[in-house]
Amino acid sequence: KIAIKGIERELICPACKELFTHPLILPCQHNICHKCVKEILFAFEDSFADGGSESSNQSSPRIRIAASSMDRIDRINRSGIKRNSLTPRSTLFPCPSCQRDIDLGERGINGLFRNFTLETIVERYRQAARAAIAIMCDFCKPPPQESTKSCMDCSASYCNECFKIHHPWGTVKAQHEYVGPTTNFRPKILMCPEHEMERVNMYCEICRRPVCHLCKLGGGHANHRVTTMSTAYKTLKEKLSKDIEYLISKESQVKAHITQLDLLLKETECNSERAKQEASQSFEKLYCVLEEKKSAALRAIETSKNIRFKKLQTQVEEYQGLLENNGLVGYAQEVLKETDPSCFVQTAKQLHVRIQKATESLKSFRPAAETTFEDFVVDTAKQEDILGDLSFHSNGLEIPEINEEQSRMYNKALISWECSGKTDSADIYVLEYHKLNKEEESVTWQKTEVCGKSKVLSDLDDDSSYAFRVQGYKGSICSPWSREVIMRTPPAPVFSFLFDDKCGYNNEHLQLNPRRTSVESRAGFPLLLGSERLQVGCFTTLDYIIGDTGIAKGKHFWAFNVEAYSYLVKVGVVPSSKIQKLFHNTPDVISPR
Repeated sequence: KIAIKGIERELICPACKELFTHPLILPCQHNICHKCVKEILFAFEDSFADGGSESSNQSSPRIRIAASSMDRIDRINRSGIKRNSLTPRSTLFPCPSCQRDIDLGERGINGLFRNFTLETIVERYRQAARAAIAIMCDFCKPPPQESTKSCMDCSASYCNECFKIHHPWGTVKAQHEYVGPTTNFRPKILMCPEHEMERVNMYCEICRRPVCHLCKLGGGHANHRVTTMSTAYKTLKEKLSKDIEYLISKESQVKAHITQLDLLLKETECNSERAKQEASQSFEKLYCVLEEKKSAALRAIETSKNIRFKKLQTQVEEYQGLLENNGLVGYAQEVLKETDPSCFVQTAKQLHVRIQKATESLKSFRPAAETTFEDFVVDTAKQEDILGDLSFHSNGLEIPEINEEQSRMYNKALISWECSGKTDSADIYVLEYHKLNKEEESVTWQKTEVCGKSKVLSDLDDDSSYAFRVQGYKGSICSPWSREVIMRTPPAPVFSFLFDDKCGYNNEHLQLNPRRTSVESRAGFPLLLGSERLQVGCFTTLDYIIGDTGIAKGKHFWAFNVEAYSYLVKVGVVPSSKIQKLFHNTPDVISPR
């Protein structure tokens, strides 16, 4: 008997977060439900078809694929997919437990072992959880009776009467193996998934899995070290028993560690609250500064408004005085009624000066104050950038620098960076980039998170300049942004090709690497003879090699590297007529090359 309580975490599938159902053992030794493997593989196939969209993994409510798993779709796609019309079609499987891409081999799911031991433990757990729920007989007439035993050979449950009827004494069925009532029926003999008619009788120590004799003779385990199943059973059981005994003997130490971890949890809670308070105080200080600046700006605007109002209102009153029977004009009209010359002259002189000024103001009207408040516009662009970069800065985290020599810009951009200091590097980096466009006033950075120190970016426009910058993060601490680096994409789509190892290739004079990406002259007499003729201007002895892909039309960008030790290299584009002359009437090939 095992202690069922407390082992629930070991019985939960990492994909569906439920109890295992027909668990399979992955090559990385982690377990997963048979149904979950299929659903995840089909979800990834849908992602390939949809271009890796995030919404494509929502088709199955049973599984929950993490964002980190979806980020690996492109990498799996580049690694290659083996397709079959009857089974899930990807041989690379993202393990939900270890987050690694596991190669399932050519047989895919069919090559995985079913974990019957784990299945039995799960069934025991279920029975303990539903002890009050009885397992009914499969053969009783309604209403069925409660079963008392289950036959492992028949994969069915029986009450006492039905068991006697279907397993009569003296027959072969009477020899069947029976156990207590259960719903978990497993085969007595474990068969090889690759050779379905063969039972497993050996254990591969390299792959850590059971194999049959055909796997050892001519299969994928031919050169592997194997041992008998009984020896492997004895060895692994002894190791496991010793390890369990050791853990049980260290129970007091484990409890001490648990107590210490509980204290660390409380300490973490207290420290986080303290950090929250300090962060809140820092932001409160910023709020106070902003509130003071805001109040001062609003007061300045209000004061300027009042001064302008006063000037404009005075000007309004002056112009209202120029209306008939009102103000200055009305007063002047009353003065004109004076008949005494001496009194009139005494008053009219000063009045005439005021009338002249009013007349001149009419000829050149100008408001006494400006209505715009352009001088009171607050420029916060720099402050917004500073606040945007506001984070938990650490003096110990080095500023990453983009390595321009290792970075490349072709149809895709390879951006590499490094940290010069000896302090601990960041856990994760954030790479930002944007296209340089003079017409756009605001800049929108595109962001991507990277675990390493390089990133390949695709979907870049041809003949365009891009700015790149990178920032490191270690936990909640981040480094300042690196210096911005500007790089330009080629003026046309990149034309990818390899060297042709068939058309005109002279393997006696030239040596081509297995990937057909580089070629060099073979050392020896032909090379010396060619060098001697080159010195006297004879170019007919040059050895030629062409690309394996022809160009029919369009504008293309291509480039390659010539080593510094090269003696003479001619580079160009060759049409079909020239190919015929160089390679002596070769068959027609798509050209130019």
